[in-house]
Amino acid sequence: MDSNIMQWRRVGTAMVVTGPSGAGKSTVCKPVLTSEPDLHFAVSCTTRTPRPGEQNGVEYFFLSQDEFKTRIQANAFFEYAEVHGHFYGTPRNEVEPFLAEGRDVLLDIDVQGARQFRQRIAGTAAGQAAVFVFIAPPSLAILEQRLRSRQTESEASLQRRLADARDEMTAWREYDYLVVNDQAETATEQLHAILIASRCRICQWE
Repeated sequence: MDSNIMQWRRVGTAMVVTGPSGAGKSTVCKPVLTSEPDLHFAVSCTTRTPRPGEQNGVEYFFLSQDEFKTRIQANAFFEYAEVHGHFYGTPRNEVEPFLAEGRDVLLDIDVQGARQFRQRIAGTAAGQAAVFVFIAPPSLAILEQRLRSRQTESEASLQRRLADARDEMTAWREYDYLVVNDQAETATEQLHAILIASRCRICQWE
């Protein structure tokens, strides 16, 4: 790096946060987003129905199956996957423009999506600057308690989520960081620390 550091441009960090349903990803991410007003949350698209209190364009962009498939054909997604019978995907325009401006982007996506995202950005400046964080529950028993407390799905659906969670938990070694969400406040502090540290890496500059 040249001694005149100020001539270099900072590349935005894509912080990819992943974990099984019920691990508490949203609970951990929200305080970080609140404390970092310039951190952009990449709003995903989904074909599932909104849960109570969810707003279109805030938690997700809620799309029909046909509209989602049309966007797939138009290559509008950075990554997408079918999970629990519903499609989820991250629009390119929720990520690329912000990284190009040097802004950090937080992506809350599943294991399949994280793998796709890693492949898509491999070899790019954004790929070098990306950080992958796995949020894990303290145990599968606690994960089940959290899912049941939602009271939003049938027993069959819940058992499917638990089975998927067991598979997803095996992927934690693919990530740069592991955060065990036992106490939400501690997990939030750890995630925030990862973001702050990522901004100081040499690969953040080009």
